[in-house]
Amino acid sequence: MIFETHAHYDDEAFDGDREELLSAMQESGIEYIVNVGASLKSTAASVELARRYPFVYAAAGVHPGETQELNEERFAWLKEQCLLEKVAAVGEIGLDYHWDEPARDIQKLCFERQLDLAREVKKPVIIHSRDAARDTFDIMAAKNADEIGGVIHCYSYSTEMALKYVEMGFYIGIGGVVTFKNAKKLKDVVEALPIEHILLETDSPYLSPEPNRGKRNSSLNLPYVAQRIAEIKGISYDEVVAITSRNAKRMYRID
Repeated sequence: MIFETHAHYDDEAFDGDREELLSAMQESGIEYIVNVGASLKSTAASVELARRYPFVYAAAGVHPGETQELNEERFAWLKEQCLLEKVAAVGEIGLDYHWDEPARDIQKLCFERQLDLAREVKKPVIIHSRDAARDTFDIMAAKNADEIGGVIHCYSYSTEMALKYVEMGFYIGIGGVVTFKNAKKLKDVVEALPIEHILLETDSPYLSPEPNRGKRNSSLNLPYVAQRIAEIKGISYDEVVAITSRNAKRMYRID
């Protein structure tokens, strides 16, 4: 069965059918889902989803775009969530330079603090990095992120950089973009990566794969991603599902 390593079912896009959709996941071949926090509010919602559904786990963290909301009191609350049994990771955290705000210094400080938090609570990290390749890698190297472990979510950089993250012991999250006709760079990354360092993800409700591009995404679309990876790697679909599931369980320390 498939392990969905990164989704946002707390998003308002699922307000109309969230319970129906999640209740059908396991019979549709989705064994586990990690619902990822991107703010304090979505972290709380992710923890609640993990409480309600046995096959759902949460990640607790603040996305770089939301780092202006962190202060000492809120950071203390975030740490409490990270200590919960069904919180499997700290994330998503990182850097996003696509927009001018929050200021880069604020993003960097909060990224470093959340890396320190992950080390303290002994849980892996889920890294968001957009238009910030060098600073992301440099901060992770300076913080000895190889001792923490985790995944580079929704990977969008070069093959060379991906292999550096693999050397650091990290996994690479691959989602619907790999099915796009114009995604040659990501396909080259998948071809070069050891399958033992690839995780399946959707980033639902975003980034639906072909043939559903432009529609609301869900974990039910992951077979399209797995099939495309199988074609690129020259292995079977079943091998992709089995190996990526094993990878995810190892990283998140589930089962």
